[in-house]
Amino acid sequence: MHSGWYDRRVRHVRDLSCGDARIYLEVEVRRVLCRSCGHVKREQLEFLADNPFYTKRFAFYVGRRCRQATIKDIAQELDLDWDTVKTLEKQYMRAQLAKAGTPGPKAIGIDEISIRKGRTYRIVVSDLIRRRPIWFAGEDRSEASMSGFYAWLGEKKSSRIRLAVMDMWKPFRLATQAHASQAAILFDKFHIIRHLGEALDAVRKSEYARLQGRERRYIKGQKYTLLSRKENLTLEGKKSLKTLLAANKRLNTAYVLKESFGQLWSYEREGWARRFFENWRASLKWQRLKPYETFAAMIDRHWDGIAAYCRPENKVPLGFVEGLNNKIRVIQRRAYGLRDEEYLRLKILTCMLPAL
Repeated sequence: MHSGWYDRRVRHVRDLSCGDARIYLEVEVRRVLCRSCGHVKREQLEFLADNPFYTKRFAFYVGRRCRQATIKDIAQELDLDWDTVKTLEKQYMRAQLAKAGTPGPKAIGIDEISIRKGRTYRIVVSDLIRRRPIWFAGEDRSEASMSGFYAWLGEKKSSRIRLAVMDMWKPFRLATQAHASQAAILFDKFHIIRHLGEALDAVRKSEYARLQGRERRYIKGQKYTLLSRKENLTLEGKKSLKTLLAANKRLNTAYVLKESFGQLWSYEREGWARRFFENWRASLKWQRLKPYETFAAMIDRHWDGIAAYCRPENKVPLGFVEGLNNKIRVIQRRAYGLRDEEYLRLKILTCMLPAL
C-alpha cells in the first residue's frame, strides 16, 4: 500500500478496569490513502478488538465471564450494551477455536439436537479422544447433512476415522459407510437405554389403563420415579419406587429387566455378550411385555453396531456424548430466544475448550 497522505484520528478505547476505576486509552489511529485502489483505509492495531472501542484484552475478559453467565448479566455487570457483549464474546470464542487448531479425529461421536420447535435439527460431531465438539451444522438430520461433515473434514482425514459412535438413525450410518467405510460403527449405549426406558414407560401406561380403582394409585404420578436410576432418587423417591414395585408384579419384572440390561456393555467378547442378550430375551417369554419384545427385536436387527463395543480397540468414553448433550441443553436455556445460530455454533464448539 502506498500512502499519498494520512491524518491522525484520536480514539478512546476501553481497557480492563483497575479496582473501581475504569481505564480508557487514548490512541492515535492513522488513516491512509491507498494509491493502488484509491480508498482511505484505517491502520489496524493488533491490541484492538474487532469492536475498535475496546482492547482485545478486555474482549477476552468479557468472553471468559460469559462462560459462566448470560450476556444480559455481563452487560449489566460491566455497564455495556447487550450487542457489544455478544460481539466481544464471539471474538473470544473464534480465538479459542483458532488456538485449538484443525481437528483430525480418530473416533467421532454423532448426535443431533433440536434448535427450535417444529423438528428443526442440527448435527453435532465430537472428537471422542480429545473430548470436544468439532462440527455443528446441517439443515436437518438427513444423510445429505451428515455427508456435509465428511466434505468439511476432507477425504484424507475422513479415511483416518477408525470409530463412529451414533444412535441407530439410518441416515447417519449410511453417510458414514459411504465416506468413512473403514470406520467401525458403534451404537451409543445411552440412546439404546433411552429406547428401553420408553418401553418401560409403555408398560407403565398399559398397566395404568388395565387397572381400576385403588390399584391405580400406586402408578399415578410415578413416571419419573420409575424411569430414574435408583441411585439418583431421593429417600422419598426410593420409598415410592419400593411401594410401586411391590404392588405391581408386571412393572416389577419390567423394572428388573431394564436394570439388568446395562450388563450387556461389560463383556469383552462378543460371544459372551450375545449369550447374555439371548438369555435376557428368553426371560421375556410369558411375561406379556410387548414393548420389551419390540425393543429386543430392534437390538437383534442392530446387533453388529452394539457388539462392536466388545472389541478392545473400540473402548471409548460413551458417556461423553451424553454429557455434551446436557451441556448443550444448558447453553440453549441460557440463550433462549436468541436467533443468532452462529453464536450458538460457537458456544457449542468452545464449551469444552480451555479458557484463553
